[in-house]
Amino acid sequence: MLKLHFYKKLKRLSLVFAALSFSSFSQANDFQTHPSYSAFKIKTMQQYGLSNEQIDWAMNGTRNLPNVLSIMSRPGESKPWYSYKTNFLAESTIQRGVRFKQQYADTLNRAEQQFGVPQAIILGILGVETGFGSNKGSFITRDALATLGFNGDRRNEYFQDELSALIAWSYKDGVPTNSVVGSYAGAIGYPQFMPSNIPKFGVDYDGNGHIDLRNSAVDAIGSIANYLAQHGWQRNQPIAFPARYAGSNPDAIIAKDLTQPTPYGVLKTQGISPMNPIVKIDDLDLVNVIQLQENYGPIYYITYPNFQVITTYNRSRMYATALWLLGTEIVSR
Repeated sequence: MLKLHFYKKLKRLSLVFAALSFSSFSQANDFQTHPSYSAFKIKTMQQYGLSNEQIDWAMNGTRNLPNVLSIMSRPGESKPWYSYKTNFLAESTIQRGVRFKQQYADTLNRAEQQFGVPQAIILGILGVETGFGSNKGSFITRDALATLGFNGDRRNEYFQDELSALIAWSYKDGVPTNSVVGSYAGAIGYPQFMPSNIPKFGVDYDGNGHIDLRNSAVDAIGSIANYLAQHGWQRNQPIAFPARYAGSNPDAIIAKDLTQPTPYGVLKTQGISPMNPIVKIDDLDLVNVIQLQENYGPIYYITYPNFQVITTYNRSRMYATALWLLGTEIVSR
């Protein structure tokens, strides 16, 4: 353990010393002349206590990635539900999830007991995000975030902030920024956390003194559960129920904002009810109604606050539904 800590400290020092001699072997940074680059550096220095040289070194060799902008312009959530779900509810993904569940059964049980988040939801997120670690992304995270932060046509400030968080985290963790790879949107590791979420919600669940979401499935399991718990997960409460709608104006019942639920009794009078007659919902339960498009027409779900918590991970209602259904199927096997 002492050797490990010494090695990590040595790596951090080497980054600092390299930064001091940055000018002697710097590579092109495609964003160095961008109009907002100087302001980005000043904000990063003020927020994280880094020097100008450290930021220059971390950004050394950063490349613009036009394909990232192209991918962002056509997200998977733009597909209808019947097409979107096939990306995740495949038998091969379910089988991979069953093997993952068996391999990490003790950790999943521990996380469920500690944080109150069902294994099905943890498994669902891991399955949808990275296929249980089989596809963590291949984009250099620094370059993807810089492309979106300086060239994107929306949420520029958000991606610049995540780039700052990545630089600060890389110095703390003792890794070069160009060695971190992930999704086209800058998400990292098994659970695809954005850089700013690693120090906020990451958990050293394997107890080795280091939060490693890129290589430790155990840390990823604990971190996902911690994230959802801190975002308001309600232990032992429902997530959603398939529903039928007997009314004529679905727009009147479909939730516009999942953070503003309605008493079920009000929605019931407008024609919504559980598909399964055994399911009983109290009239005072605060719920939402969502609609998804199957190839034969619309389908409906009555969702509880826990469903809304899942959407803090990804705002798409299709995303939340897909991972819930995927995890539920894996647990049932």
